[in-house]
This record gives sequence, structure tokens and C-alpha cells, in this order.
Amino acid sequence: MSAKNSKPAAKARKKVIAETGPAVEIQVGPKVAAKREVLNIGVIGYGYWGPNLVRNFSELTEARVHTVADLNPKALEIVAKRYPATNVTTDVQAMIRDPEIDAVAIATPVSTHFSLAMSALKAGKHVWLEKPMAETSMQARALVEEANKRGLTLHVDHTFIYTGPVRKMRDMVQSGEVGKVLYYDSTRINLGLFQRDVNVIADLAVHDFSILDYVFEQHPIAVSASGINHYPGTPENLAYITLFYETGFIAHVNVSWLAPVKVRTILIGGTNKMITFDELQPSEKLKIYDKGVSFTDDPAKIHEMRVGYRAGDMWAPKVDGAEALLVEGKHFVDCIKNNKTPVSDGEFGFRMVELIEAATASMRGRGETIHLPRKTSK
Repeated sequence: MSAKNSKPAAKARKKVIAETGPAVEIQVGPKVAAKREVLNIGVIGYGYWGPNLVRNFSELTEARVHTVADLNPKALEIVAKRYPATNVTTDVQAMIRDPEIDAVAIATPVSTHFSLAMSALKAGKHVWLEKPMAETSMQARALVEEANKRGLTLHVDHTFIYTGPVRKMRDMVQSGEVGKVLYYDSTRINLGLFQRDVNVIADLAVHDFSILDYVFEQHPIAVSASGINHYPGTPENLAYITLFYETGFIAHVNVSWLAPVKVRTILIGGTNKMITFDELQPSEKLKIYDKGVSFTDDPAKIHEMRVGYRAGDMWAPKVDGAEALLVEGKHFVDCIKNNKTPVSDGEFGFRMVELIEAATASMRGRGETIHLPRKTSK
């Protein structure tokens, strides 16, 4: 593998890390990172999501993007032009071994997550890992154990739980303002992007799995899914997933890469309030409805109507409009510097991979119910 600079990068006087042979274990990450005022972050992958990571990490005051690694020289040319103070390299392992780098952010295909993250952890680096964190729950568990053993921060990028609307939904649910939660219904559809290494559940439904875990703090006891692959040789492109909870709460998720329009909506029903979240709205993405139903078994009233309907006001609460990825980046750095546990830590990511596996198994069993460990909360 060559580590030579492209011509534009050379003109920008980029420092490129040289290829130095097989990976070795270096135990310097946590101690150095704790003392360094500005953390040095290395980003692996500058394709679809990597540019967003580099842009947001570059805005942090307590961190900087030290190096970007990618196998595509053209991608590195773009980095060199946009961020002349950032190093570039095609040698991923050399970047991981660099003692100047405190944390590694991995934005590569899912099939590479385990090997890259494990290499980074064994090199003493804190790790930011894109979702889903691994191909299998066994791989995810191994990463969690490795990070715990070495006292390193393992953060999984489930961006939605760092958005203002989702955090507001959590506040309302956990405070009891919504009442007893009855259902969650999500539609997450569009035309593409077709993935080669993951199905539509791992690509889109995982967003809802993370929102459900974060907002409701409940773990499903069973999952049933149906879906289909319309094009041979590619992963499933459409799925309907139902999650069952011990409390009687139920969640339904509709995901597709084959819709003519892009839709991103969530409905939450509670006994006191109901919530809608439309991600694509330019403003007032979150709306609260004072609507609901009531039942009575009172003999004196039952002759009137057993079911009553309540239709009150609707309002759109003010929510934090900061870019979720920037909020998440600050949280990641704070966790490293102050030895805190990320909201979306390795255990959180592990639970998401478990759900992906269960839903996929159910889908391939034509809706077979897959039972999960009985946990009502995290």
C-alpha cells in the first residue's frame, strides 16, 4: 500500500504518515489524552459520512482533526484543499499507531468496523464508531470488553439521540407528561441509498431502535419482521418491524429504499399527550397534541358512551437547534477528558446490533417471532 501524497496534497505541504509495517500495541492513548488540552483525532474514511465528521470535529475547541485516512487518493485531495492543516494518508494502520493521535473515528463500511476498531483499541486509542458498530453481536461484545479492559472510551454514532427533538421527546416521556406510553409508529422511507453490505433494517430501522432505547428506556421482549429483497444479490430493501414490550407498549417501524418520496415521521401515543416528529419539516419538527381517549365502567355513565374523546390544543415546543453531530462530538471529547460514559456507549451499540440480528432473523423466517431477554429498562 502506497502512502505517497497526491500532487495537490503535496502543494499544500501535507505531512503524510509513512508506511511502517505490521501493527503494534501501544499503551499511551488514555494517559496522554487525559493530559492533552486539545485532543488529536484521526478519521478513517472520507466517503459518505466522513466529511461530516471532519467538519464537525474541526469546529471543536478541545479537539482537532490530526489526520484523515482513506484508500482513495481523490478523497484525500479534497481533504487537503479544505483542511490544509490536516494530515492525510492512505496507510490506515500507520495512522492508528501514531502516538500523537488520541482517538480514532471510523466511518467505513460495516464489514471493516470490527477489525479497525479492535486495532485502534489495542493501540490505546479511544474510538468513535459509526452505526451499526459491527456485523454481529459477538463482534460488538468483543469490542465492548476490549474497551473496558483498557479503560478506553468506545462511542457509537447513533446521531438521532443527540438531536433536540428526540431529547425533548425523552424529557416528556420520562417526566410522565405523555402519560403511559401506548405506541410508537415510524415511517422511514425514500428512494435509495441502496447499501451493499447491510440491509434496510441495519441502515434505517437502527435509527428507530436507538430512539426507542433512548426515549423510553425499555428493552423489547420480542420482535417480528417481514421484508423482501426485490433484486437478487443485494440485501433486503423493504421491511416492516414490530417490537413488543413487557409493559404493553408496542412499536412499529416501516423502512424502505424503494419509495417514490422521502418520509421521516414518528408518532408517539400516550394516555395524556401525543407527539409527532417530522424530521423533514424546516421548522416546528416536533408537535404536541393534547388528544386522547378515556374509558369508563361506571354504571351511571356507561349508557351515555363508554369511550370518551379528548381534543385539546396543539403546540410546537422550542427545541435545541444545534447540529446533532456537533453536540455529539463535544460529548465524545468530554467523555474522554473527564472519564465519563457516553450516552451511546459500546453497550448501547451492542443492544442495537442485537435488535438488528433479531429483526433480520425474523424477516428471513417470514415474520417468525424472535424472543429477546426480558428487560423492562436498561
